[in-house]
Amino acid sequence: MDRVQAAALRDLLDATGGSADWLEASDEFGCALRRAPHRAGGLLLAGPADDEPWHLAAHLTDESQWANLPQLAPVLLRHDPPPDAPPHLAAGLRRLESTGRGEALLVVAQRDPADQLLERVDDARRRGARILTVDQSAGQLRSLAHEKLIVPSGPGPLTFDSAQHLVSLAAATREAAPGGLRARLGRWIEAVSGPRVERW
Repeated sequence: MDRVQAAALRDLLDATGGSADWLEASDEFGCALRRAPHRAGGLLLAGPADDEPWHLAAHLTDESQWANLPQLAPVLLRHDPPPDAPPHLAAGLRRLESTGRGEALLVVAQRDPADQLLERVDDARRRGARILTVDQSAGQLRSLAHEKLIVPSGPGPLTFDSAQHLVSLAAATREAAPGGLRARLGRWIEAVSGPRVERW
């Protein structure tokens, strides 16, 4: 799913009306995520060992370039990076040992991850890092968060994976945009076709 498809999904959810509260919460979460790291390289991203959030890392990186928000490009923290991993995939959980004020840690997990990760998240919080979480039923993880977004588990187009696309889209939106399907449709058309250029 690219950003155009994510925008279309957001408009679909808004038009059907059943996800209005969640969309508002995702917008607020995106705003908090955008403001949490104070510098480029200050956003750390982690997940469970068996479900590292590679996809979200790629989308946040793309969105950071599209919106010119370098602080939004995350450092993906891996549980066991191989010695020959390229630099952007070589950061391990030990990076959390030096995490502190001005940095943010985004943890994405449907359910509570292993205690090892929870302990590291708690340590990062104690050292002053801003903790943000996206989950469905991760109560322990959620209790460590300064900002949290809960993805509903019911049937429908909003899945845990698609919710992450909407989070990355919301995070790259600089200001809360005026609501309404018509306004969002206009922004979607502009994203597809590019800004209007007046001839002179």
